[in-house]
Amino acid sequence: MTELIAQLKAAVGAAHVLTEGDLSAYEQDWRKRRRGKALAVVRPGSTAEVAAVVRLCAAAGAPIVPQGGNTSMVVGSVPDASGREVVLNLTRMNRIRAIDAGNLTMTVDAGCVLQNLQQAAEDAGFLFPLSLAAEGSCTIGGNLGTNAGGTQVVRYGNTRELCLGLEVVTAQGEVWEGLSGLRKDNTGYDLRDLFIGSEGTLGIITAATMKLYPLPAAQLTAWAAVPSLEHAVKLLGLAHKYLGAGLTGFEVMGQFALSLVVKHMPQLRVPFQADSPYCALLEVSDTESEPHARAQFERLLEAALEDGCATDAVVAENIAQARALWHVRENIPLAQAQEGLNIKHDISIPVSRIPDFCAETDALLAREIAGVRLVNFGHLGDGNLHYNVQAPEGGDPVAFLREQEAKVNGLVYDQVKKFGGSISAEHGIGALKVDSLPKYKSPVALDMMRALKRALDPQNLLNPGRVVAL
Repeated sequence: MTELIAQLKAAVGAAHVLTEGDLSAYEQDWRKRRRGKALAVVRPGSTAEVAAVVRLCAAAGAPIVPQGGNTSMVVGSVPDASGREVVLNLTRMNRIRAIDAGNLTMTVDAGCVLQNLQQAAEDAGFLFPLSLAAEGSCTIGGNLGTNAGGTQVVRYGNTRELCLGLEVVTAQGEVWEGLSGLRKDNTGYDLRDLFIGSEGTLGIITAATMKLYPLPAAQLTAWAAVPSLEHAVKLLGLAHKYLGAGLTGFEVMGQFALSLVVKHMPQLRVPFQADSPYCALLEVSDTESEPHARAQFERLLEAALEDGCATDAVVAENIAQARALWHVRENIPLAQAQEGLNIKHDISIPVSRIPDFCAETDALLAREIAGVRLVNFGHLGDGNLHYNVQAPEGGDPVAFLREQEAKVNGLVYDQVKKFGGSISAEHGIGALKVDSLPKYKSPVALDMMRALKRALDPQNLLNPGRVVAL
């Protein structure tokens, strides 16, 4: 492969082809679950350079692993251990190409960091609503590749719903220029939706046209204590009734999840944690005014307290208080990591069935693994739970992960299937879940997915071994 590396250096510049030194930032996933070995890390600076790299790799038969901020939760953006795969890191491609105020769109390079995209939209007087914990390092290309969710899906949808057009380099090194900002284009198959969520296995997203929204006149946050998940679902129903389209976020957090924040981040104030089995975090965006938003919130919380689906509540008085409440929610994964290695699940269940799923699955895990601790939190508004399993207190977390992960995953995924859910809500499949997918995905759906993969990537060079096994 010496000749290929020389050709790659000629295509993108020798400084942007890395083969030596510490490449752990590119070869190891951020959760440190796996460390691979790349043939080279290539950092193109333009779509033309991406296309050139793909053509060279296709000619040499070298597999390609597309990579953005490398924040994948499912080992989808790092190479395997073979030393044959080329990591194609797109973070040099980070331009805001255009903002079309009249069309309410923004066209951006795939390597643009999500937080920078949010800020550029705000500076132009607009809102880009995609928001998630990794927004300071994840890229919009990665968000599209995994169809990321986040905290405002209940109002704005997943990344798929925020995208109007894509620019994609195919497995043959051709460029599909589909950056239309059209909201209506009924001229055949929707190629855009085909590439979104494909995790770089069908083509490499190099740019996207995303929707913008007017900045809300006011945004308010409330934190409520709820006595059970059944009451949380009831509170969500009241929120839809009283807030309508203004409801932008609805998170739920279990008591043990919040206790880890209290333990590992004592500087953070966690309301009602000690006395309530669950807490809910609600956000409303109002197009009229802050007094109007506050009045809506107060009516909702008054009805919730009267009904008994909330036992206490507090509304943030200012932006600093709102950020502090969201900071608690966003720090649950970090607090869990500080507690020790854990088994993560990113699942979705019909909202109405979540209480029964949790009650039954909690009891099943407790029966099978003595002392197991459940870190349950997530986006109740769209049915997405991060139903994570922590080792028993005082046990060896490394041994727990090694000895129990397969068993725990099987138990949880079987329950997810039983309750009509999905084993991946917003993180994707990657390499971590690719072997589990055939058991929980329709054989007909898998056959169609394999047919698409073979048709668009006949050499199986784009992120092979991720999403679907051929």
